[in-house]
Amino acid sequence: IELDEPPLVETAANLFKDSCYRYREELTAGILVAGWDRRRGGQVYSVPIGGMMARQPVAVGGSGSSYIYGFVDSNYKPGLSKEQCLELAAAALSLAMERDGSSGGVIRLASISEEGVERRVILGNQLPKFS
Repeated sequence: IELDEPPLVETAANLFKDSCYRYREELTAGILVAGWDRRRGGQVYSVPIGGMMARQPVAVGGSGSSYIYGFVDSNYKPGLSKEQCLELAAAALSLAMERDGSSGGVIRLASISEEGVERRVILGNQLPKFS
């Protein structure tokens, strides 16, 4: 359907949900869908293996996510500034990279807002340290 405007974030998440459900026997990954639209502002949807969809205030995924659920749950608070959210994401990813052999290298962050997408790269020697 052509609407002459960007699609809603929820619409994109629903497309992933439908595909994940349809191909649930073949797919082995969950999907995080995040974005901004004029109707609902910033949104994050989690589409786990099997094709369910849930809007969440914050979500984690990937091979290192099992190491950081508690960290994110205890440190995320509604109303964090953009900079605080980026710092939390960098800290969580750095922790995951310390524990997960499949994660590593650099951190690539993207902040999505009404103004568009702002990207940052944190090189390995600039990662937050916890030990």
